[in-house]
Amino acid sequence: LQIEFKMSSAPPAGKGGKSGRGKAKTSKAMSRSTRAGLQFSVSRVGRYLKKGRYAARIGSGAPVYLAAVLEYLVAEVLELAGNAAKSSKRTRINPRHILLAIGRDAELSRLLGKATIANGGKFPHVEDALKKSIKKKGDEKRMMVPPSGPPAY
Repeated sequence: LQIEFKMSSAPPAGKGGKSGRGKAKTSKAMSRSTRAGLQFSVSRVGRYLKKGRYAARIGSGAPVYLAAVLEYLVAEVLELAGNAAKSSKRTRINPRHILLAIGRDAELSRLLGKATIANGGKFPHVEDALKKSIKKKGDEKRMMVPPSGPPAY
């Protein structure tokens, strides 16, 4: 394993060169999403916050924080939906997998349990009384078999 360190020979930020003359180095424009290390658009979230009239004024950190929370929730749902797709031997996540992922996770179910997911179907519900009698792989269900022949008096 080799790690290379390259030292930059660029002049310090500010005025270029040693003489102090010339144009100042301008830094390249960087979006707020890139600055925060997010995939979700901070500017778009901020625009929606302003357009939604949730408050008269919106702080500069609010859209960044909300974008981070939304990104985390989406990543969590996608991870669980990917696991659901993999367990059903599929390579593509469909709405059914998202519904199953939300329904099986306690916290997400509390948050999004009442949400309707288009083409998600219905979450399966098996009564507790029926769960006990379901066979597991390798295990045989023990059933009481009545004795054969006439009853002994």
